[in-house]
Amino acid sequence: MKTPETIQEALLTFLPARDGLTDTVIESMTYSLTAGGKRVRPILTLAFAELCGGTEEAAMPFACALEMIHTYSLIHDDLPCMDDDELRRGKPTNHIVFGEAAAVLGGDALLTLAFETALSETAMKLNGAETCVRVGRLLAECAGARGMVGGQIIDLESENRRISLERLETMDRKKTGALIRAACLLGCLSAGADDVRMQAAQEYADCIGLAFQIVDDVLDVLSDEATLGKPIGSDKDNQKSTYVSLLGIEECRKRTAALTERAIKSLSVFDHGTEFLTDFAKKLRDRNK
Repeated sequence: MKTPETIQEALLTFLPARDGLTDTVIESMTYSLTAGGKRVRPILTLAFAELCGGTEEAAMPFACALEMIHTYSLIHDDLPCMDDDELRRGKPTNHIVFGEAAAVLGGDALLTLAFETALSETAMKLNGAETCVRVGRLLAECAGARGMVGGQIIDLESENRRISLERLETMDRKKTGALIRAACLLGCLSAGADDVRMQAAQEYADCIGLAFQIVDDVLDVLSDEATLGKPIGSDKDNQKSTYVSLLGIEECRKRTAALTERAIKSLSVFDHGTEFLTDFAKKLRDRNK
């Protein structure tokens, strides 16, 4: 059953035990990793594994590894040297609770734990060594300079100046989209999917990843802090170009709808079992937090 609760239970099994010496960093890791959230990425991994004939059990280590990378990125994203946010998912951000140094180290530890998890004995036994190596490489590519980190640096360098729509889309395909792409492809890899299904999964991921970010920009304008569980209006405060500032609310909604339809259409290569992913794309489109 692909729920945030089942994923949280699995995440706990991969966290290191407290040893009295490194408790602070382990507490920092645990605090953010178990802070809740929609668990979009691991759910996608499990869903595509099932769709391609794999199992949730085999894909779970990969799903957890990806969520660890996502969580580390949120910890670092909230730091004073980055977005300087004090609230995440309705709770104080990691550096507010543990201090900046422990937050940095907690994020670093989650990033490295992700690869330990993806290459663990459990993952190897369930998926085989070759698949685990392919997963490790994909995670590194999507999380690094060619993916999420590359998008983050574009974001930082785009503050206080207007950028083009093309540059904004490039930034988001890396910063947000890369890990969503990884999520879908990890499930396919776990299940041994062929190239046709891998390509369909990537198309689905690219469409919902961009739609996800456009909705985020709209919510940053129209929602409130209590609903989102994080500060709103930060993009405007940092004078960042967003889809709303470049296109307006109505055009954003049209593009989100079109991207969602493309994502759903990409699933047509699968014979059956696409209902969950179809509904998932629609829920991302219609979310209010």
